[in-house]
Amino acid sequence: MDQIRDSHLEGDLHLPLCVACGSQYSDEPKEATSNSCKICDDPRQFVPPGGQQWTTLASIQRTHQNKWERDPKNPNLWSIWSEPKFAIGQRAMLLETANGNVLWDLIALLNNSTIEFIKSRGGLKAMVISHPHYYTTYCVWAKAFNCPVYISSDDQRWLCRKDSKTDLTRFIDGPAPAEKTVLPGVTAIKTGGHFPGSLVLHWEHQLFIADTIMTVPSAYTPHPRPPDQTSFAFQWSIPNMIPLAPDDIMTIWRAVRGYDFDTTYGAFNGMTVRDLDMKQRILMSMKTQVRSMGWEKHELLDETV
Repeated sequence: MDQIRDSHLEGDLHLPLCVACGSQYSDEPKEATSNSCKICDDPRQFVPPGGQQWTTLASIQRTHQNKWERDPKNPNLWSIWSEPKFAIGQRAMLLETANGNVLWDLIALLNNSTIEFIKSRGGLKAMVISHPHYYTTYCVWAKAFNCPVYISSDDQRWLCRKDSKTDLTRFIDGPAPAEKTVLPGVTAIKTGGHFPGSLVLHWEHQLFIADTIMTVPSAYTPHPRPPDQTSFAFQWSIPNMIPLAPDDIMTIWRAVRGYDFDTTYGAFNGMTVRDLDMKQRILMSMKTQVRSMGWEKHELLDETV
């Protein structure tokens, strides 16, 4: 068993962990409940057919393991994920920057080998989490690496636990579009949309989009691509397939249009797209979705790169 060997994290290993979304709850009676998870009860997510189920970090340390892989094009970037899949199944990404390391997004499982791997790469200066579905065990990660974790102030009501003794949470304020320099050259960009405070991250011509901007199968259509071929979708709920309104999509565009990037990294393994025309592909995808919803005169359709 690859259990964390750190006495001050021992209590974190046995707190309730939602099997469906990976959210960890505090041990306060008002938070730890066997009946519901506020993340899964929200219309953006769902309770599985078998009903609400709970586990603990200690339990999944016995049944799961984390793996990591260096990006084939960028030696300073790693994907980290759990096998077998747990909860939503997203990946975290480790950015090794000249000013320290940043962890983008989060997975629920943290174990000793993962801590040792990240510390062998220089540890963490900061963590940035795109939206509440990936908050998971953020308190454990923040304490393990003694680093701040950045989230949007708009979404703090979705935090399922807090640690008043070691509060390393840092809030990104202001309505979308807004931005926060996490480290020199690393910028968290508040786009809104999926959640009011949904974030993307920009670093060295790369845009880490999670599912704030959802990569779709046609993103991988080879060149020459058919006209109006989409690469991304913009959803209020991904699993329940509820699209964003055109004005929300426009806010996302305003948030990212001032940045240059040729690569996007989506929420899951395999969701990496590289193209010198990446910004154009995002805008075209937005226009296709807006037109498909019947908005033939929306201001977004006049935007250009």
